[in-house]
Amino acid sequence: MKTLRDFNYSKKAVLVRCDFNVPLSEEGEVLDIFRIKAVLPTIHALSEAGAKVILLSHLEVKEKVASLKIIKPKLEELLGKKIKFFSDCIGPEVKSGIERMRAGEIVLLENLRFYKGEKDCQPQFAKELASLGDFYVNEAFSCCHRSHASIVLLPKYLPSAAGFQLEKEIKVLSKILENPARPLVAIIGGIKIETKIKTILKFLEWADHLLLGSKMGEAILAHKMILLGRKVYEEKLIDQIELTNPKLHLPIDGLISLKDRREPYFRIGGIGTLKKEEEIFDIGPETTKIFTQLIKEAKTIFWSGPMGMFEEKEFEKGTRELAEAIVRNHSAFKVAGGGDTISAINKFGLAEGFDFLSTGGGAMLHFLSGEKLPGIEALEEK
Repeated sequence: MKTLRDFNYSKKAVLVRCDFNVPLSEEGEVLDIFRIKAVLPTIHALSEAGAKVILLSHLEVKEKVASLKIIKPKLEELLGKKIKFFSDCIGPEVKSGIERMRAGEIVLLENLRFYKGEKDCQPQFAKELASLGDFYVNEAFSCCHRSHASIVLLPKYLPSAAGFQLEKEIKVLSKILENPARPLVAIIGGIKIETKIKTILKFLEWADHLLLGSKMGEAILAHKMILLGRKVYEEKLIDQIELTNPKLHLPIDGLISLKDRREPYFRIGGIGTLKKEEEIFDIGPETTKIFTQLIKEAKTIFWSGPMGMFEEKEFEKGTRELAEAIVRNHSAFKVAGGGDTISAINKFGLAEGFDFLSTGGGAMLHFLSGEKLPGIEALEEK
């Protein structure tokens, strides 16, 4: 795979696939700059090398395609320089605008997903994008599990390279898969077990300890018919999880409240004591004690997914105490990723305590489950 250091970009037009699909407030303000900051070194390097830098991305607000113009002010603030915005991503006006660019200038094109050809991976759409540039750089690791035109087809039509962040993502995550210092402790939380089951199975095979958050544990116990009266997932891969596996550590207690939270009712109880009108919102103190001890002894730590509803003060304790335990382990190599995980880390002010924070959510989990990512394969084939 070629990297950013393998080409001379002076006076060349370089298409950079970024991921600016970031959370926004009701007023349209960017709430999380993590993914934007991750691509800045690549943008700066290309601009300083005399390239015409053309930024491509998508943006969806509440599952609706939105204009990337809303990202421009924050991007300019972080870059420390003015950029141009083109109100389309293909067509003669965009092409002529790029031809008029001076070396070092940066433009942001309109949302790729305004065109059906992006998600449908249509060659004609990719060829129109490719006609705008001389090189292609993938700096959107978080999108590399998607077979979209700007991810998998552009490398077929242009000399291509991995950006600095993408290169780092592959290197760090490969280290966890191939040669981690042990004990390796993996921590997986969140609420959607169906999106993480393959990674769970991979870490049950590869890690020394796998710690699961409250909703993950609940889903497995419900599927095994040990916890009755809860939603049973149809995901058959859960059948492969053996509850007697010594590597597997499920929550034994949790912070419990009413599902609709119509009353200020809270209790700490065993997972098996859940009533039909109740829900688990955080891991409990006994689970936290066991998990933090395993974290303390780890030499490699991977974390994806909060332990509970950390966004609210009354349910943040489990996630916060585990994050603090990870950071206190100064001898371990510490990696975390996923949108909610990064949000939790930033909320508690602990980002500096991690060795690496991945921009990927689904892409990171696909990679760590051993699956091939189409976006990375496209660069390797090139």
